[in-house]
Amino acid sequence: MTRRLTVAQATIQFLKNQYIERDGVEQPYFAGCFGIFGHGNVAGLGQALQENPDFRYYQCRNEQSMVHTAVAYAKVKNRLAAFVCTTSIGPGATNMITGAALATINRLPVLLLPGDIFATREPNPVLQQLESAVTQDISVNDCFKPVSKYWDRINRPEQLIYSLPEVMRVLTSQAEMGAVTLSMPQDVQTHAYDYPEELFKKRVWHVGRPRPDLPTLKKAAELIKSAKKPVIVAGGGAIYSDACEVLHDFATKTGIPVGETFAGKGAVRYDQPYSIGGLGATGTKYAIDIANEADVVIGIGTRYSDFTTASKSIFQNPDVTFININISEFDAFKHAALPVIGDAKVTLEELSDLLGNFEVDADYRQRIADINKAWDDEVTQIYAEGNSTVPPIDQAVVIGTLNSFMDDRDVMINASGSAPGDLHKLWRATDPKNFHLEYGYSCMGYEIAAGLGAKMADPSREIYVICGDGGYLMNNNEIVTAIQEGVKFTILLLNNNGYASIGGLSESIGSERFGTMYKYRDEISGQLSGTFLPVDLAKNAESLGAIVIKATDRESLENALAQSKTNDRLTVIYIETSLYRTVKGYHAWWEVPIAQVSTSEKVQQAYQTYVENKKTQKIFL
Repeated sequence: MTRRLTVAQATIQFLKNQYIERDGVEQPYFAGCFGIFGHGNVAGLGQALQENPDFRYYQCRNEQSMVHTAVAYAKVKNRLAAFVCTTSIGPGATNMITGAALATINRLPVLLLPGDIFATREPNPVLQQLESAVTQDISVNDCFKPVSKYWDRINRPEQLIYSLPEVMRVLTSQAEMGAVTLSMPQDVQTHAYDYPEELFKKRVWHVGRPRPDLPTLKKAAELIKSAKKPVIVAGGGAIYSDACEVLHDFATKTGIPVGETFAGKGAVRYDQPYSIGGLGATGTKYAIDIANEADVVIGIGTRYSDFTTASKSIFQNPDVTFININISEFDAFKHAALPVIGDAKVTLEELSDLLGNFEVDADYRQRIADINKAWDDEVTQIYAEGNSTVPPIDQAVVIGTLNSFMDDRDVMINASGSAPGDLHKLWRATDPKNFHLEYGYSCMGYEIAAGLGAKMADPSREIYVICGDGGYLMNNNEIVTAIQEGVKFTILLLNNNGYASIGGLSESIGSERFGTMYKYRDEISGQLSGTFLPVDLAKNAESLGAIVIKATDRESLENALAQSKTNDRLTVIYIETSLYRTVKGYHAWWEVPIAQVSTSEKVQQAYQTYVENKKTQKIFL
């Protein structure tokens, strides 16, 4: 039996019938398709989507942001569901490259279906075509190759039969997932073929829980038993594998402290006596101390970014050993670790059994409990002591007010600017999805699009997006999509008239915030050092259809949050915050190269500090 369909029609029919199952729970894999149509996909995929209203199409405003929305959706769904994104060939396609990089770096699934140039080559060069003098077998879609986990181009209709199953294999692989790009020449999308009926049967992709190699796990247990000051680094994999309850039981039983990466924050509750909070360059001062003393580091689902390792300047114990529990062999071997390759949940369960009655020393357990209490007291003080009555208020006050207002299952979203560092240190996470930070790519413009995706993924949760003025100006388009679809969430728009994060970094390396403030050009100096620009972001948000509330201090912010919760559509709370007053860093370092030669005395001094910090870096062999 065959069915005569165009390539585009066959693609949608196939995607409609893909399901995923883990732990006996089965669900459709794709939630629908985001798309912007142009000459490269309107007659193919556009027509196919029109004929299949049960595979819902969502009209978005920006190609990059629709990928961000899809990624946030997958993140909330623990990577067990995904969206399709389609664009025309040309700028529509290349606009998605940033989103593809974000998805792959963060190990989150999304399927990209960009149109492509004519496979026949008859009308070449067509509108927006990239020409090459050395080959005709190239288009701008080749740019997706380094940022995709799987890439293919469908030049003939029958190739689809063999490519689509590979697409699903990668999208549902816990170790390999990321962006998958299937380029579709605009003429081939419309070509018909007699496809075998079996291609469109329901397929259930089982997501298993691979168990670790037993001898390796036994070796890990022996290393832990010999440890005096072990520490756990909880990454995003702990959350995606649904290992949070098992991790809680494991840490409670053994007393091993748990520090968290950006992706892993929320894997344990902030108020558990074993929790030491954020770990690394933006970590708490106590977590950094514990990391430096640790003799055994147990990484769970982490890829050890430079923020987690403070550019490899923490974990200073000369005899430190790493045990990496990870579904990905690539990540498991990092830092010359003992690689325990397997699902985090079942691995922790089996490791707990092998450890028997092992517990850390009572003094060490008590010290960790004291640290948890001391840091929580410090957070309370930081939340309370900021400039909360006279605008512009401190960012920490905004974070603390929101943190105190939110319910346990509500979601806070952020990605860029100075907020991630403050949030990693201060946020009191109460649920695995409560803290939603995209920091693999730290992509300005992710936040608002992600708010849409997160709310679509779980409408039962209130979503709060913290977005700086820089991120807002880069990408606020999906406010319109949220209004169109009736998806309601709250955006806290923090305006400090500049790039606060890079401004602070610039100051720390002696560059005096050059090029980081939103100011007119000064006619005398020729620099951007005049008065601040008269931009009204609140009016802009209102013009896009949002309800806008202005807040100036803690009390008005509390009132705005209460009002927003009762509003029936997307709400923007506009707050002016201090450009200069952010939460201090502690005794960890993040490597940013500094000019070896400069006429600036401040740069010279910063370079000497840099040289000293370089001495703390370790090579793990």
